Amino acid sequence: MIDKIINTCVLGASGYTGADFIRLAARHPHVHISALTAHSHAGREMAEVFPHLATLDLPRLTTLDEVDFSGIDAVVCGLPHGTTQKIIAGLPDSVKIIDMSADFRLRDTQVYEQTYGKPHQASELQKSAVYGLTELNRADIKNTRLVACPGCYPTAVLLALSPLLGNKVILADDIIIDAKSGITGAGRGLKQNTLFSEAGEGLSAYGVAVHRHSPEIEQELTKAGGHDVVANFTPHLVPMSRGELVTCHVKLAHGTSADDLRQSLAEHYYGEPFMHILAPNTYPATQHVRGSNQCHIGVFADRIPGRAIVIAAIDNLVKGSAGQALQNFNVMFEIEETTGLEQLPIFP
Repeated sequence: MIDKIINTCVLGASGYTGADFIRLAARHPHVHISALTAHSHAGREMAEVFPHLATLDLPRLTTLDEVDFSGIDAVVCGLPHGTTQKIIAGLPDSVKIIDMSADFRLRDTQVYEQTYGKPHQASELQKSAVYGLTELNRADIKNTRLVACPGCYPTAVLLALSPLLGNKVILADDIIIDAKSGITGAGRGLKQNTLFSEAGEGLSAYGVAVHRHSPEIEQELTKAGGHDVVANFTPHLVPMSRGELVTCHVKLAHGTSADDLRQSLAEHYYGEPFMHILAPNTYPATQHVRGSNQCHIGVFADRIPGRAIVIAAIDNLVKGSAGQALQNFNVMFEIEETTGLEQLPIFP
């Protein structure tokens, strides 16, 4: 374990994920927030943008051009999708990077262009990027300079299903994922469908059959299963600020049961501090992980023979983004993995 202070710059500090990383890192003994960027808020104090962080001694928000990266050890990127690649490509080789955007998640740059509608601007750098799902890629994360943190939906789905595919206890065909997320998953920018009067007291599907997290989910499920996986993924917007619940309907491999799936997950995640495989007939719920880096997974026998239901709950801003970024940060700098992430869920 290191004993030095790591000078850290947060790019896109005025977004929800950037602010939550700062909130978590505030109690981290090795993190010093040396620079914060937010183009539209440059020159302002962080407390003006996020009053809940007013008690912290933070640098003033600046533009990217004002940051002196020569003294920076780590960069955490909370920038919008499509804006990170070119910026990261211009950073000094000595800086370690944890990217919370989608810009380096897809290993195939052509798939990235098809999904996000723009060409990849750092294809050479993409080759060295590691997909940052800590529990599944810890060894590679430890030895890389650039980590691409997963999207919030993929995080919950992959934690629930990847070990099951890898252990051959479920079949790769006919995977159906019903996913629900809090409104912060859409970011802090003004959008009509996330206004209180539009999203409150209602539940709506969006991105049906075309959501940009589908290729990411299929990329990693394919890696876990060893052959091509195509999943049916449908996201929904829920009128709550944070939280995520994914309900995965799967086919059992011949001779296996829901109990076997639960046991497979329990064995795979044994000793993992943030993974909790729930007892039979115990339901994961977003209110039980809110504000924490924990993931709760429950497994249930379907009434349809040969099928099971796997449900995972996370906080989309913590385990689904900023918390996972800090977890990866700890792995990259050989710090105890739970450092800064010890917070218990907030309930009620």
